[in-house]
Amino acid sequence: MALDDLLDEHEQSERVRSWIRSNALGLLGGIVLGLGLIGGWQWWQKQQLSQSHGANDRYQAAVAATAGDDLAKAKAAVAAVPADSTYATLAGLRLAKAQVEDGQRDAAIATLRGIDATDPATVVVVQSRLARLLIDAGKPADALALLGDKPTSPAAIEARGDALAALGKQADARGAYNQALAQMDVAAPQRRLVELKLTEVGGSPARTEGSTP
Repeated sequence: MALDDLLDEHEQSERVRSWIRSNALGLLGGIVLGLGLIGGWQWWQKQQLSQSHGANDRYQAAVAATAGDDLAKAKAAVAAVPADSTYATLAGLRLAKAQVEDGQRDAAIATLRGIDATDPATVVVVQSRLARLLIDAGKPADALALLGDKPTSPAAIEARGDALAALGKQADARGAYNQALAQMDVAAPQRRLVELKLTEVGGSPARTEGSTP
């Protein structure tokens, strides 16, 4: 190997050592920061998993309580479910169902009003059930206000038809029931009931393939 080549290698080695000395603190800080981020991520994952397990345990306790006879105890169990979880919405729906079955309609209305649902599909379920209870309570106008002018799910459209029928708006109710039927599968269990409601407001269900003559 030529002397010039050896000098070049030595110079390059010195430059590397000099760069490492100058940037040692930065390199060390980057390593420490990287390890800290990894540790923080692992801690956050463990916290999330722990919270999820805790919410699930409380939800299961609420389910068991709503299946019992003590609705006051059930209400307390539902309130213990973390409010920022999907479990809280599901527990609230179960409590409202138990209250309706126990003849506590107004309590069920209050329970459904207190549910803070964020998932669009769940919001539809809550609003549809609440609308039907409001209609049963003699408040069809409140049900219409809750559902809005253009609900999109068959259940919500059907509930809107119920509210319109309760207000004596037969033609509008027919339109709502027809719209709901148009979005329902032919084999949907609810379809026959909506067809009966349509008949009651002066409508005639359209024949569909597979329907009963």
